[in-house]
Amino acid sequence: MWLALLLYLVLALVAAEPLRLLLLRRPASTAGEAEGSATPAGSVRASGGASIAGGAEVGGAPAGSVRASGGASTAGEAEDGGTPADSVRASGGASIAGGAEVGGTPAGSVRASRGASNAGEAEGGGTPADSVRASGGAEGGGAPAGSVRASGGASIAGGAEGGGAPAGSVRASGGAEGGAEAGVAGDGGSGWADSASPAFEAPPEARETPAAPQGSPRAGPGPGSTRRVFVARVLAGAAVAAATGTVGYGTYGVLRGPKVKRVTVPLAKLPRSAHGFRIAVVSDVHLGPILGRAHTTRVVEAVNATQPDLIAIVGDLVDGSVHDLGSAAEPLARLRARHGSFFVTGNHEYFSGAQQWVDHVRELGLRPLENARQELPYFDLAGVNDVAGESEGHGPDFDRALGDRDRDHRTAVLLAHQPIVIHDAVRHGVDLQLSGHTHGGQLWPGNYLAELANPTVAGLERYGDTQLYVSRGAGAWGPPVRVGAPSDITVVQLASYQT
Repeated sequence: MWLALLLYLVLALVAAEPLRLLLLRRPASTAGEAEGSATPAGSVRASGGASIAGGAEVGGAPAGSVRASGGASTAGEAEDGGTPADSVRASGGASIAGGAEVGGTPAGSVRASRGASNAGEAEGGGTPADSVRASGGAEGGGAPAGSVRASGGASIAGGAEGGGAPAGSVRASGGAEGGAEAGVAGDGGSGWADSASPAFEAPPEARETPAAPQGSPRAGPGPGSTRRVFVARVLAGAAVAAATGTVGYGTYGVLRGPKVKRVTVPLAKLPRSAHGFRIAVVSDVHLGPILGRAHTTRVVEAVNATQPDLIAIVGDLVDGSVHDLGSAAEPLARLRARHGSFFVTGNHEYFSGAQQWVDHVRELGLRPLENARQELPYFDLAGVNDVAGESEGHGPDFDRALGDRDRDHRTAVLLAHQPIVIHDAVRHGVDLQLSGHTHGGQLWPGNYLAELANPTVAGLERYGDTQLYVSRGAGAWGPPVRVGAPSDITVVQLASYQT
């Protein structure tokens, strides 16, 4: 039962996983254009000789970067009053050309590495915040507000005309050529530049695409991806919540106590005077560390409230020894019925010291039926030991319990813990067998497994001239949880065919 409970939680997580993966799939390519004062939230990127086209004629600044790699070309220009947040960059043998006539203050530097050259001018009243740097024989003069950078033998001639520059970076890698212009355009392995700053083709040996440097801008998730993540998380959360709610309600049902169920069973040989005779059937209470004395009290109160004529406890009363659970069973002494309370053993009694429990329930006022029969005014009440007692030499003995009675005129009601003995009951002319043991499956889909081992899992069924009623039980074994098989105390009302 503990494994079944764990299965609920695992299934809740697994059920949401395919949907989550489906929703989180990203589209293969993205193309976008930002013209006007709008600001794109993500980046536009192409790789492997792809082309990118996008306008960056803005009064503001794009939030992401425009990138090209693998032999792409980029061309862009910033004509407006924005301020660059990122750099205009090329790597792997790329060239970028642009103008840097700045009326503001440059925030970054013009930089080249590995034999690159920089040529730039800063026309305006601004002062560069950083230095104009070149390494490996580079020449630099002036700096735009963002940094213009090339690596791997690239050349840069840059200038930003206007009071600012784009907020995103224009980047090319893997043998790309770039020229700063009003729009951004990329086409595999080709490029163009501003007439004031011509670009040149880098040597083939410099076209290897280097790894992206740390700190370079990365593309962020778009609005569609954010929605998919949200929906996936909602579905996963809903699955877990459903499993948790189901288990929680199943636990509440057990701890609240069993509900009373009523069933009418007509019997052909039952005398008219016994019509309406009520038997309260209690099975599988499973007193233990969790279901203790308080649970026994709830069961006793529910049984007494039905005002039965007879009480039948049909096994699996306890999950422990008399020493540990004797006090938990003491409320059974308050059971009240006109024809008394009877008890037969279940398989769990043999795990807990069956003979000690037989003696203890006798002390509490119950009458154990150990392969024995009690002749009542209207019918014979018989009881047999559970089949688990065979390992101790105290298994069921139908001949002893039913062998010498009047089968033609007397109705026989048999108390037997497990439904599997129904065929023995049929052979001995039993009219009604009352059983438990199955718990009705307790945790769905446990009912399907219980069907493999029992002729009836719950309820009333007929086998030849014998009827079998199986109770779901008043407690729970293992985790105190029931799903699809609520606990019950059944009041079986006998009906007579005779007039």
